[in-house]
Amino acid sequence: MEEINVKQLILAVHTIAEEKNLPEETVLAVIEQAIAAAWRRDNGERDQEVRSELNINDGTASVYVAREVVEEVGSNAVEISLADAKKIKKDAVIGDSIEEKHEVTTFGRVAAQTAKQVVLQRLREAEREVVLAEYEDKIGTVVNGIVQRVEPRVIRVDLGKASGIIPQGEQIQGEFYNVGSRIKVYIKDIERDNRGPQLILSRGNEQFVEYLFHQEVPEIGTGAVEIKAIAREAGRRTKLAVASTMSGVDPIGTFVGGHGSRVQAVMNEIGDQEKIDIIAYDENPEQFIKNALSPAEIAKVVIDEVTKRATVSVAEDQQSIAIGRAGQNVRLASRLTGYELDIEQAVAAKPAAPVHRKNIEDSLLDAVEKSAE
Repeated sequence: MEEINVKQLILAVHTIAEEKNLPEETVLAVIEQAIAAAWRRDNGERDQEVRSELNINDGTASVYVAREVVEEVGSNAVEISLADAKKIKKDAVIGDSIEEKHEVTTFGRVAAQTAKQVVLQRLREAEREVVLAEYEDKIGTVVNGIVQRVEPRVIRVDLGKASGIIPQGEQIQGEFYNVGSRIKVYIKDIERDNRGPQLILSRGNEQFVEYLFHQEVPEIGTGAVEIKAIAREAGRRTKLAVASTMSGVDPIGTFVGGHGSRVQAVMNEIGDQEKIDIIAYDENPEQFIKNALSPAEIAKVVIDEVTKRATVSVAEDQQSIAIGRAGQNVRLASRLTGYELDIEQAVAAKPAAPVHRKNIEDSLLDAVEKSAE
């Protein structure tokens, strides 16, 4: 058996807290979790609800095992009879949770190893929590990072103080990432699961493109122009609906920039293989749908506001343009406008029935016949 020196553990709390830049309460909680896990390993069962407390003042450790008060005990590990429960708590009733206290003095070798593993794992998680807390207020912004590792499904990126991952669904399709290369990434979220907190990064979402335009178009900051809607299929195509809040300001020209400089700067970051359509937003949904389906020429739009669907009529030679390769143009236009778009070929007007006209010879003959009568 290995003797637990609780006073040494308490001393370690201060040291670890300083080294890891963690609050002492966090380190104390980690060690208490480790003692509970080790006690369960030595004395209890996997299902048991066990917690422990370190008493800093007198240097002792106690473990508390919770059991539910039941009429008929099925498992002694998690259940206790009412009669036994009353010995611990006189006013116990069926359904109560009763905690039994155990003083902890020794661990078995395996349990001590378990405690060590728990401490290391939980401290790593706590460290990551503290680091990631610094990034909470950076969610929704773009930062620079260095590609750390390229895995089959995720790209690991070093951001300096922390690292994050770009999941497959957040990558730009067709983009290759080289270890050591610098890239811009959008901080999407902090995901917390059983493996601890994880910084989720993106290059493939709409917000990444939107943020890049905010950097290139200062007029967005002044409020002269705005992005009304955005729809994106990363690596292929992005549609951006823009509007002006000031008369005389051309929103499309503002976003494109002189000689296309602004839109080109965004494309340089996301890759030239991704096309960017900048279209004019319109309060009139019919006109907005026509604009969104650019470059196709639209004959007519019929909207059903109840179902949020629209039937779009196009000439035969415009149908494939409106739909786009693999349905991409109509799909992005649907997402941009908020209407499910159905493209159909416009019915060509029937040619007028030919008017029968007598030729000039017939007219002359009629005239002659009439004069002869």
